[in-house]
Amino acid sequence: MDSKNKQIHQDKPMGFSDATQFWNERFDKEEFIFGTEPNEYLVEQSKQYLKPGDRVLCIADGEGRNGVWLAKQGMQVVGFDASDIALTKAKRFANENQVDVEYAFSDADSYAWPKNTYDAVIGIFIQFADPAMRERIFQKTYETLKPGGIFILQGYTPKQLEYKTGGPSLIEHLYTEDLIRDLAKDFSILELCSYEKVLSEGARHEGMSALLGLVAQKPRS
Repeated sequence: MDSKNKQIHQDKPMGFSDATQFWNERFDKEEFIFGTEPNEYLVEQSKQYLKPGDRVLCIADGEGRNGVWLAKQGMQVVGFDASDIALTKAKRFANENQVDVEYAFSDADSYAWPKNTYDAVIGIFIQFADPAMRERIFQKTYETLKPGGIFILQGYTPKQLEYKTGGPSLIEHLYTEDLIRDLAKDFSILELCSYEKVLSEGARHEGMSALLGLVAQKPRS
């Protein structure tokens, strides 16, 4: 598959129904388009900051590779996604791995975001969000975390536009450290780094990639 076909293009804000159609077209395949292994950055940071029994929310968990992995580590996992096709695959994947994940058919704006509920919130390549939605996601994440809760985020930086090995085509959907630092101003930032690494996460994330990682904590008081 060439790089043009690997790249996910989303060039305008979408409502829930538009997002469902957009993502259903991409997830409507037998294979898992982002693979079945969990995101490497999530695995590394989870081992340091999360523990069995934690209640964890996965934003836009897609086909379930990250939520299922977290559940296999003994965590209580809730996830949502705007693609009902992806969620069908995710639920089947959870069953195959003999874990329970509570999935909801929702986008970021229609999800309930219960206050002070989760020990951790996970956002792995949630770069469907335009700047306004991204700000809302950070605000809602802050509200839904318990005091002391952890937010783990991974995304692409603008240099990813050169690699074209995954991610959105618009620079305003990509992350810089300054942008994320500003969005996370109410959190305590435990880690914020930009780096380059070869990814192998299904056909959609394959090859050298320009990445950003964030671990942030909601203050305990």
